[in-house]
This record gives sequence, C-alpha cells and structure tokens, in this order.
Amino acid sequence: MSIGEAEDRVAAVGQAVVDADDATVAFIQALANDAVKVSGERVFVVAPDAPAGQATDPLTGQAVPLPDDAEDVINNNFMRSALDAALAALKLFSGAPAERLAAVATLIKEPNEALLPLLDKALMTEKDGAVLAQLELARSAALLGSADVAKRLAAAKALASSKTPATQLLLNQRLADEEDAAVKSAIQTSLRTIAETLVWGERVGALFTGVSLGSILLLVALGLAITYGLMGVINMAHGELMMIGAYATYVVQGLFRTYLPDAFDWYLLAALPVAFAVSAMVGAAMERGVLRFLYGRPLETLLATWGISLVLMQAVRSLFGAQNVGVENPSWMSGGVQVLANLTLPYNRLVIIAFAAAVLLGMAWLIGRTRLGLFVRGVTQNRPMASCMGVNTARIDTYAFSLGSGIAGLAGCALSQVGNVGPDLGQTYIVDAFMVVVVGGVGQLAGAVYAALGLGMATKLLEGWTGAVLAKIAVLVFIIIFIQKRPQGIFAMKGRSAEA
Repeated sequence: MSIGEAEDRVAAVGQAVVDADDATVAFIQALANDAVKVSGERVFVVAPDAPAGQATDPLTGQAVPLPDDAEDVINNNFMRSALDAALAALKLFSGAPAERLAAVATLIKEPNEALLPLLDKALMTEKDGAVLAQLELARSAALLGSADVAKRLAAAKALASSKTPATQLLLNQRLADEEDAAVKSAIQTSLRTIAETLVWGERVGALFTGVSLGSILLLVALGLAITYGLMGVINMAHGELMMIGAYATYVVQGLFRTYLPDAFDWYLLAALPVAFAVSAMVGAAMERGVLRFLYGRPLETLLATWGISLVLMQAVRSLFGAQNVGVENPSWMSGGVQVLANLTLPYNRLVIIAFAAAVLLGMAWLIGRTRLGLFVRGVTQNRPMASCMGVNTARIDTYAFSLGSGIAGLAGCALSQVGNVGPDLGQTYIVDAFMVVVVGGVGQLAGAVYAALGLGMATKLLEGWTGAVLAKIAVLVFIIIFIQKRPQGIFAMKGRSAEA
C-alpha cells in the first residue's frame, strides 16, 4: 500500500480492507493522514506527537528509531480517493445507520471494484431498508468500471434509479471512457432519466430562492412602507437603520458568548427586541431632530437623510471597524431540509420566510386594528382634520417613524443570519426596497407583498438564464416600464389625499 505504482497500491488497499483488523485500519488512517514514511523496503508510521527520530512499526506496533534516509509516502489524488473510500467502507458495519449511509454515499462517489467483497458482506447483514438500497447502488457503481461488459451494462441500468448529482457525474465520467456501444447506450439512457428528475430540483430551488429573496426584500421594505409610503419621507438612511439592527444582533451575540455561553443558541431571540428598540430610538432621534422640520419637502428630506446615513456609517466604522463582523447562526438554524437529491432548503432561509410573514401580519394588525394605526392612517390621509379632532400629529409622526425604523432593525437582525454584517450592509438593499414600495403602491402593505415576492422570484429566475447582472438590468427596465404605465403602483392609495 505504501510502495509501487498507484494502481497496485489502490488494489492493495482494496484487498486489505476486506479482512481488515485494527492494525490495518490504523495503518490506512495513517496513510490518509500522510503519517507514513519508507526506507528501502521498510515502512514506518510517524505519529504527530512522536519524539524526533522515533516511529512505530505498523506490523508489530512497537516503537522503533526512524532511519535518517526515511522518505514521505506521496499520495496522489487517485490514491487519496481510494483511501477515503477504504475508510468509508470500514464504517459499513457501524452501529449507527447515519454513519453507514454516509459511508455508502462516499463509496458511490468513489467506486472501487476491489471493495466488492466488502459491499457484498454488508448487503448480507444490512437490515435498514434505506441503507440497503444505497448499498445496491454502491455495488452497481463499483461494477461500472468492471472489465466484464455484462456487469458494466447491468450497473449502468441499475444506476438510473439513483437520481443524484453524484451518480450523474459518475455516469458522465464513465461515458467518456466507455467503448462498448450497448453500455454507452445504457449510460445515456440512465443519464436522461436522472436529468429529468434533477431538473425539477433546479426549478423548485430557483423558486425557493426567489421566495427567500422576496421575503428579505419584504422585510426591508416594510419599514419604508411606513416612513415613505405613509409619511412621504424619502429616507435614504433606511439601510443604515437596518445596519444598526444587524450590529445590535452582533453585540447581543457577543454578550451571550461571554456571559451566557450555555444559552448561546437563544441569543437571536434576545437580539430581536434589542435590534428593534435600538433602531427605533435612532429613528425617533432622526425624526425629532431633523425630519419634523422638513415635512412636505421630499427633496430636502432625501438630502438630509442621505447625510445622516453617511454619519451613521462612519460611526459604525469608528466603533466596530471597517471590516465585516461575524454573526453565527444558532444551532437550530444550521443545516437544512433535504427535499430532493439536489435540493436542500436551509433552515435559516425558512426561518426568515416565516419571520417576514409574522412581521407582516403584526404590522397589518397594528396599522389596521389598533388606536395607533387609526391615528397614523388619519394623519396620513388628512393631517389638518386629524389635528382638529384632537390627534397630536407631531407625536404620531414620531411614533410612526420609530415604528418604521424599528422594523428596519428587525430586517437587519434577519439579514445578519444570511449575509455579511458590515458598514455597507444597508446600501445593498435600499434601492431594491424603494422599488418594492413604488411598484407595490405607496402606502399599500398588500402591494409591498406582491412586489417583493414578484421582484425576488423574477430576479432569481432570470439569473438562471442571463446571469446576475443582466437579470438586475432586466428587472430594472421592467420596473421603469411598469411605472410609466401605472405610476400609482399595483394598488393605488385610497382616501381623501389620493382623490384630491
């Protein structure tokens, strides 16, 4: 296994694995770890913690001096693949079904005909149906490289039932080397069968990615639906309010890691109210300190909030540095749901979709069913009349702007789980958020939902055909044409102010 041509060494590994004892397993692991040296015909294992000049004889297990002329055993990629497959094969008899499944998956990716006796032995003893089915596929994958044409033909047909990207790659590699016409035809038939199944995973994956992007855009745009849609303030600092929410999440994460390490998995739940409160307070300070003097002058609010956004970005750079900071997913948001062989739905994306729906429902209830929502709608539609009815319009303006800012903070908290957190975080989404609000209809929550999901799905579907840059351009051109034809958006605002 240590000396000779790569093909001979791979064959030796396969033979050794069939009747491997503990010493053989340890030696194969040492080979995989590049811990084996040779001197002439002798082989030595050098442990990482071994004293200088000391080694172990793999046959006796005794410590021996390492000769001065000992050389490292060089493993090329072919040999490394064989070693990985051998180590996986040794786990075929593990007591845990998950370990056995993982071992079989490795053997399907790295088939080795020399391991057939071990696969046959595992097939005779395996009781788990799922593992048994995968073992059959691993056996077919190993036979695909057999010198026997009949075995290759049977293997090519059997692998059609394994509709995975790994099997597709394996068949494509064999197709390039196959010379027999019947086997080549069977491989092509199996590849068509697999491709027909995998294409559905790609389509569903594109739709899910679009919904995921749409839910993020919706979260970002919900705050603007209040500050711009209902109050008429062009808030160019909305992205920086999201950034503040993301950094608040980062700070809470650090506090939990330092003071509550055992409860670290729950830091995100504590970060949500913190992100909302911090962003809401910054929004309230913006409204009271600057924006209340600029109502009715949208261009001046644009310039003022743009200046505020620069101040906020520089403040974050001064406090946390210009580099991105790391925000970890809790363990319950790591991993994903395996839906198809080539489609996994990440838990963090699923949680964000559900969170966006929850924020939307909460905001709709607040605006449509509460006293604050009634006052906000009244001030928006007819400020003088609301004031005459005793509504403190200045206070409602502050509450409404703080609410929109707080929702931006929640969006930043969610975004910290799927992307980088840095001073420029808000700049990535601010333009898209304004497009969602304008396309959906100013002041219309339902329109924001349709626009966010529509833009998200359109962007991701077009990316698969044209690439990211052209997809972005195509969506922008569509929005320009749409606004030209329907400037009021998908849903027009209702009320006296819209009719005036």
